[in-house]
Amino acid sequence: MNRRTTTTARAASLAAAVAAALALALTGCEGGGGAKADSPDGSAGPSVIAPGKPGEPAKKLSAEEAAKAKDDDSPNSADFTYVRMMIQHHRQALVMTDLVADRAGSSKIKRLARRISAGQEPEIEAMKGWLRTNGGTADHEGGHVHGDMPGMATQDQLDRLRAARGAGFDKLFLELMITHHEGAISMASDVLAQGNNVRVEEMADDVIAQQGAEIQRMRQLG
Repeated sequence: MNRRTTTTARAASLAAAVAAALALALTGCEGGGGAKADSPDGSAGPSVIAPGKPGEPAKKLSAEEAAKAKDDDSPNSADFTYVRMMIQHHRQALVMTDLVADRAGSSKIKRLARRISAGQEPEIEAMKGWLRTNGGTADHEGGHVHGDMPGMATQDQLDRLRAARGAGFDKLFLELMITHHEGAISMASDVLAQGNNVRVEEMADDVIAQQGAEIQRMRQLG
């Protein structure tokens, strides 16, 4: 067999292989292998496993049901509880930062306190606005007290902070504020797991990011 005949034969063989592969692909598209499984309600489309609420099992939803569930970000009780409690939590942080100007010995502590106040004051207003928009109030209606919120300073701790001056004040302020921030991050993490509203989720993400960064700064100052 000469070289030209060999080349022609190879080309024919390659063409046949390509044709066979194309036919197989088309057959696969038309057969059952490429079809989507029916959803639980009998409609076309893949089913989706949706995690249940805390203490409840996961659910299998149709594509249509999953789309509706995704669009529904109506606030639940966890969202309202978080926002009301975080307003109080932030207010106590402002009580502590208000003491800094007359008592702190470190200029770095004073700058830190101004930064914390500048961040948390508008967050309080944003949370109060969210409550008004969603039919709630900023009043703490759930009967919670400071002890129910992680990181909150006790009255005795606040009294000691008011009485301190200079380096002693700086040390106690950092200790209390780090604990306070850690409590806020814990609360934000809880609502991310239990809440349902997108705006509350965004606010909680902001708390985690901002206060996490401030904790690092405070530990460096301590």
